[in-house]
Amino acid sequence: MTEGSTFDIAVVGAGPAGLAFVRSLAGAGLSVALIEGQAEAGLREPAYDGREIALTHRSMRLLRAMGVWDRIPADHISDLRQARVLDGGSAFALTFGAADADRLGVLIPNHLIRRGLFESVQGQAGVTLMAGRRVAGCAVEAASPRGRVVLDDGTTIRAKLIVAADSRFSGVRDQLGVGAEIHRLGRSMMVCRMRHDQPHGHVATEWFDHGQTVALLPVADPEQRVSSVVLTLAAPAIAELTTLTPQAFAVEMERRLKGRLTGLELVGTRHAYPLATTWSHRFAGEGFALIGDAAVGMHPVTAHGFNLGLRGQETLARVVRSARGGDIGSGRLLASYEREHRLASWSLYRGTNALVRLFTEETPPARLARGAALRAGQVTAPFKAVVKRMLTA
Repeated sequence: MTEGSTFDIAVVGAGPAGLAFVRSLAGAGLSVALIEGQAEAGLREPAYDGREIALTHRSMRLLRAMGVWDRIPADHISDLRQARVLDGGSAFALTFGAADADRLGVLIPNHLIRRGLFESVQGQAGVTLMAGRRVAGCAVEAASPRGRVVLDDGTTIRAKLIVAADSRFSGVRDQLGVGAEIHRLGRSMMVCRMRHDQPHGHVATEWFDHGQTVALLPVADPEQRVSSVVLTLAAPAIAELTTLTPQAFAVEMERRLKGRLTGLELVGTRHAYPLATTWSHRFAGEGFALIGDAAVGMHPVTAHGFNLGLRGQETLARVVRSARGGDIGSGRLLASYEREHRLASWSLYRGTNALVRLFTEETPPARLARGAALRAGQVTAPFKAVVKRMLTA
C-alpha cells in the first residue's frame, strides 16, 4: 500500500454538490483533495444528459457568488414564469406565478452547470484533483488526522474531514457505516427535448395523468417551441420507448400527451434514469459529512434536489469556515451542519414523497382526494405564498 498525502479535507465526488463545496471553500486556506472516478476530460466537458435543472433564486445567487453564473451561456438559460399542476383529464390547473410576471426561477441544462462549476475550481489554490480514481475503502480513526481514504491503486490519503458527495447510492456512506432509507420505486424517468407547434410561454407543466406522470419544461428557444419532456413510467415501458425510431417515438409521445402538444419532433437524444429516493440516517459525525444526494436523494417531481444540494454544501462550507483554524473534523462542530440541513430537508423530503403517493395512487378515493387538494391549494393564499417563496427566495 502506498502512503499518499495529508489534506485538510478529502471530497469524494466531483458532481455539482462536491464541486460547489470545493468552490465555497475558496480563500479559506484549506488543502482539499477532490477525488472523482470519472476522467478529467469528462469533468471538463460533461456530456449532455438530457436533464434541465430548475434553479431557485437562492441557487442563482449562490452560483453568482461562486463565479459560476457568468460561465453559463446566456442563450441556454430559460426563464420560468409560471408553473401549473394538472390531474388526469381535468381541465383545472393549480397555477403558481403569472406568465407576464417576474420569473419564478430559471431552467438550465445540467451539463452546462457542471461545466461552469468545474471551470470555477480549476486552478483554485489548495485544491488537488484526483480524477479517474476510485475509493476502495475509507474510515474514520481515533488518531489525527482521523480520515483515511484508500484509492483503487492502493494510495492512502489522510484528511481531517471526509466529505461524501458520491451520489444517493454513496459507497463512502456505506463504508463509514452510515445507514440510509432507500426506496427503489420501480419506475424510470425519460427526458428528451421535443419541438412542437405551440409556444411554451415559459410555463412549466406537471401533469399527473392516469398511469403516467409528464413534465413539460420550457427550453431556451427563440420561438419558444422546444420543451424538455419528462415522462415517468414503469421501468420496462421506459426502456421500450427508448428503442423506438425518432418518428415512431414522436407519434407515441403525441398520443401520450393527448393533444397538449402537437407537431412533435424529437430534438437530440433520449435519456432514461431509474427513480429512487434516499434519506441518510446521519448527515455528519466525527470526521465526516455527507452532502448532495449522498445525504438526501429527492424524487425529481418537485425539482428540489439540485437546489437542496447547493444549500447543503453552502451550510457545510460555512460551518467549516467557522472553525477558523480549529478542528474542522470535530463531531461537535459538524453537528451544527447536521441540525441545520436536516431542518431544511425534512419537510421537503417527506412532503415530496407524500405528494408522489397521492398523485400516483389510482384508487377512486385517491383520485377524489387529489382533485380536492388541487382546488384547495388554488384558493388557499398562504399555501400558494409558501410554495412561491420556496421557488423565489
